[in-house]
Amino acid sequence: MAGSRWSLRNIYLYVVCLITLIMVIVGAATAVRAVVDLVYPDPGYYMERPLDEDGKPMYSDEEWERQQQVQKDSTLRYAVLSLVGSLSYVFIAGPIYLYHWRKIESEKDVRPEPVAPAAA
Repeated sequence: MAGSRWSLRNIYLYVVCLITLIMVIVGAATAVRAVVDLVYPDPGYYMERPLDEDGKPMYSDEEWERQQQVQKDSTLRYAVLSLVGSLSYVFIAGPIYLYHWRKIESEKDVRPEPVAPAAA
């Protein structure tokens, strides 16, 4: 059974490869999305400047600009965190995938010859 292609060890190696390959694909796809968010950010959903009962702005010009800048900075921070998280999937799962896949490939080459049945 140890030399069998579908031994418990080989099934384990294939399952680990499948899971880590999916992690690398998802990480790469979300990294591309994060890069696009950094290069072409969402314009945001900016509301009109709120007014009080007298029709005067509730915030000074400086305060309103500061709030708009805080929203832009928050969007940028989210995109950077998303990129870092996505790349961590790729850089952690990628080597694990490669290690296990190389194990599978190296064990294919060392497969023992089948033993012929003894003549009666």
